[in-house]
Order: sequence, then structure tokens, then C-alpha cells
Amino acid sequence: MEDSTSVRLMKQLQFIAEIDKVKQIIRQTLLLDKSRQENDAEHSWHMAMAVFILHEHANETDIDLVKSVKMALIHDIVEIDAGDVFAYDTAGHHNKFENELKASERIFGLLPDDQAAEYKQLWLEFEKGETNEAKFVGAIDKFMPIYHNYLTEGQQWHKHGVTSEMVLKRNQPLQQGSDILWARVNEFIEECKEKGILE
Repeated sequence: MEDSTSVRLMKQLQFIAEIDKVKQIIRQTLLLDKSRQENDAEHSWHMAMAVFILHEHANETDIDLVKSVKMALIHDIVEIDAGDVFAYDTAGHHNKFENELKASERIFGLLPDDQAAEYKQLWLEFEKGETNEAKFVGAIDKFMPIYHNYLTEGQQWHKHGVTSEMVLKRNQPLQQGSDILWARVNEFIEECKEKGILE
């Protein structure tokens, strides 16, 4: 019979192998060189780095940085089962939470009980968006695709018929995490409108 350490390690390794699938989930956001669309793993890594770099611009100063980075790294793991729903696909958001909740139970359930509970709770905290960390990480999650679209001249916005009004309406909750980043988003949108990139 295996000892408890071996069983625990086996579960952790199974989870690590399972989340490799995040690398296969393709998002609508382009890489900055416009060569292809990014995957969820690239998005989560870029977000985690942005959380480190930009946390001084959070509305609240008492952000737990380690918790925030963990949140950024795990927030899209559920898309292994639930798939990625495009930000402006209103129909796709109808049952998004229910699908992702079910996915969180299966995927985080691969871990030992204590870690499964921690990561599922962290994911739920991000989804609810009520804590300082969740608000800021949520702001970064919204900011990064906008920044990518700004730097790639709105190519994906054009492809999907996204307007400036849609961008502002969909991403307004960003302001709850960072007034500074929200102001910058508004500057990006105005510049894109002036250049004819966004209507």
C-alpha cells in the first residue's frame, strides 16, 4: 500500500499533467506580432506578469500579491472542460458560470483535498469579484485583451464587429480594480476611434 505522501504526490502530478491542456485552448486575442491567436496558458502567464508589474496601480494598496498571482494563473483552468467564451459573445455567456463551476469541481478535484478546496475557492473568489485581489486580477484580465487589440490595430475587433461602445460597456467593471488602468483604456478607445480602428 502506498504511503500518504506518495498518494498526495500522485494526485498533484496528475493535476499538473491535466492542466497542460490549457496550452491547447485558443483565445480570440492575437499575439502582438499578429502571427496567431494566443492560448490560455500564454494569457494566464502574461496576466500573472502584469499583476506583478502593475499592482501599484490597484485601487487598494493592501493587495496580497502571491494570492493575486495564483488567481491569475488558475482563473482559466476551467476552460479545459468549459471552453473559452469570447468576451463579446452574449449568448455564450448565458450558462458560462454553470459550465465552469462543473469544470472546477472535476479539475481541481484531481488535487489532494486541501489543495482542491483552496484552488476552487480561489477560482470562485475571482469569479465573484468582491475582494480587493479579485477586483484587481479581474481588471488585469479585462485590460490585457484591450491592450493587445490596441497594439494590433484592432484586428480582432474588426473581425468580430466590436464597437467602442461594446468595449466600454463590457469592460467597465475594470474600474473597480484600477481607476488608472480604466482611464488608460478610455484613452486607448479614443485614440482608436480617431484612427478609425473602432467605431
